Amino acid sequence: MLRIEDTDQKREVKGAVEALITTLQKMGLNWDEGPVLDSSLNLGEKGQNGPFLQSKRVDLYQEYASELIGQGKAYYCFCTEERLAKLREEQEANKQAPRYDGLCRNLVGDEIENKLKQGLNKVIRLKIPQEREVAFKDLIRGEVKFKSSEIDDQVLIKSDGFPTYHLANVVDDHLMEITHVIRGEEWLPSTPKHVLLYEAFDWQAPEFAHLPLLLNADKSKLSKRQGDVAVEDYLAKGYLPEALINYVALLGWHPTDNQEIFSLEQLIKDFSLERVRSSGAVFDKNKLDWFNSYYLGKKTDQELLELLSTQVPISNFQKKYQKIIKVEKKKFNNIPEFLEKTKPYFTLPDYSMSMLIFKKSNPETSKLALEKILEILSNVSENNWQVEKIKNYLTKIVEDNNLNNGDVFWPIRVAVFGLEKTSTPEEIMWILGKEESLNRIKIAIEKLS
Repeated sequence: MLRIEDTDQKREVKGAVEALITTLQKMGLNWDEGPVLDSSLNLGEKGQNGPFLQSKRVDLYQEYASELIGQGKAYYCFCTEERLAKLREEQEANKQAPRYDGLCRNLVGDEIENKLKQGLNKVIRLKIPQEREVAFKDLIRGEVKFKSSEIDDQVLIKSDGFPTYHLANVVDDHLMEITHVIRGEEWLPSTPKHVLLYEAFDWQAPEFAHLPLLLNADKSKLSKRQGDVAVEDYLAKGYLPEALINYVALLGWHPTDNQEIFSLEQLIKDFSLERVRSSGAVFDKNKLDWFNSYYLGKKTDQELLELLSTQVPISNFQKKYQKIIKVEKKKFNNIPEFLEKTKPYFTLPDYSMSMLIFKKSNPETSKLALEKILEILSNVSENNWQVEKIKNYLTKIVEDNNLNNGDVFWPIRVAVFGLEKTSTPEEIMWILGKEESLNRIKIAIEKLS
């Protein structure tokens, strides 16, 4: 089931729901009930438990909050923002935990009625039982206990009439028959509030599991300030859905053996909360790159070509890209990196003359080698312009001219690609074709002249 928790109107972002649905679909994560997009990207719903946008369920939450007021388990609070802000300042000055002081908790009937008639701004708060121990079992952390004296009289309905996360989720989880609440550990201090709400309604609470936080390399909480955190960001950079799912599943969870590669189907079969650690998990981008490289390597050449076509217009260079994929497909971590590293196939970088000279050679030998290569390869037919045959020609030049491999293979690699670290020169020249290869060799000879 997909439920959209959009009751914080101040943080609402236009188009966020549509973007969320689209991202989940791209990741191959599907749902039986919840909001859906039609072919025209109009928002609709499917399933029996709707509406699935909490902003459309406000009347329902207000009814349940009123029920708690009627039972004496919740109360109206008329405190102004100014009073609450001053209270927080005083508590912080006294090194106390900020919390509501219960001023409106003991208002009686006439006082409440008068304030309601005046139309004063109000919220509805839960009346937290005093001198209680609130305990619950967390599926990852075991038994967790809180003193009720440490729990604030939480707001259930805000002054704008919308519910807080606390009330909306407890009501919806009950009505939608949710069995497990699995969320980040930052919600652990809120769980006793939810347990008390279930008690107040006389409902059976679901199972709770609080997952470890994702951390940066410096063990700080993963945040936008230190890099990308959204799935959309990684998809836009060419990371594959299967790589993202596989990697993220292993953050905080580990299987019974040392297996690392999991399909979504395998994860569904093997995943268990019992093997989730309680300590934070470091998000290692290098490891994500490894997973992405692995899954890219499993793609067919045609699949990679289709992925490339989503990033750049390749129609005019389709045959060239097909050759590039054959040579380079297992040497990159993501599509943008592939595009960056293969730029020299389309535009020769402006390199220095010194790069053409092998460390154990000299300019004269490098020039001689390139001249011999130009002479021999100029007479090679288009039919014979193949990787192995080009390599044989280069090897024969080494043998016939009493040269070392470095004297020949180093300068030709730089000459045809403009970089020192590349694929083999015979692979590069096969991709470039005869005419472009010979032109680049001539440029290198000019640099050495």
